[in-house]
Amino acid sequence: MGKGYSEEEIREKLIDVLKGSDSGMSGVEISEKVGINRLTMTKYLKIFAAEGFLRQKNIGNVTLWFLEPGQESYTFPDDYFKIAPQYLENLVKGTENQVYSLLHNCIHSGASSHKLVVEVILPAISSVKELYDDGKIGNSEEKLLQNIISKSLQIFNQIPVEYDSKKNVIVISADSESSLISEAASASLHADGWRVFHLGDMSSAINVLFDLDIQKLMGKIWKQKSGIMVILVFSKTEEGLNFFADSINSVKDKMGKKIKLALCGKVGKKTKIQSDLLTEKFEDVLQWSETVYESSK
Repeated sequence: MGKGYSEEEIREKLIDVLKGSDSGMSGVEISEKVGINRLTMTKYLKIFAAEGFLRQKNIGNVTLWFLEPGQESYTFPDDYFKIAPQYLENLVKGTENQVYSLLHNCIHSGASSHKLVVEVILPAISSVKELYDDGKIGNSEEKLLQNIISKSLQIFNQIPVEYDSKKNVIVISADSESSLISEAASASLHADGWRVFHLGDMSSAINVLFDLDIQKLMGKIWKQKSGIMVILVFSKTEEGLNFFADSINSVKDKMGKKIKLALCGKVGKKTKIQSDLLTEKFEDVLQWSETVYESSK
């Protein structure tokens, strides 16, 4: 790579070079200003375009390059506070490409995937629900915004990580309302090197055969029973938590102590559900999962 620049440094230089250019610049012009040979620069321009950081426009035999709107250089951890309002603003406006581009930019600027999920995505999920509850958006718009958030979370799942074969987790949503939260947990755990098996909304599986069904699944995905298998259940109702807890506890009795059960949802003070963790807090689940893994070594 020219002059030993890292990908992050090239990204920052492109922001400096292209930010004030309304008419775009050719690859040759960019390579001269950045100080990287033309072939190498072209390769990176195409990579950044695929990520949504740049866009290109062909005029005759010339390809012009432009920054996608909203691009800037971030420094983390100092700039986390900027991202949440920018993400929500782009989300509510429906500028889908800018939503994804912002996250890609943060990731390539060194932001932690876990902190982006907790400090940006989770507040956005809550804000969309509040907008719907307050009558400011309808059901169709709520669904659209939730789908954009879901696609945002897929960005984190696509980041290559080195899995730890001893860190295994199945993530279940007991109802459709908990689906996005379960997706957020899966994305964060993926970033921390867990082998994540995200089942999503399993409300259709609430029947007397679920314990056999989940046991069969674990027999396929956890054949060697290496390390631990954590099962996380997110639910908006006590009924959902109770059902999955009963089913999974029966599997635990058959398959051993390496299976751990965490439930995330609100229950009454007098409600007693057998589990290794019962909490309302998303971050408690993630911290507990890591603690359980460390203690299992």
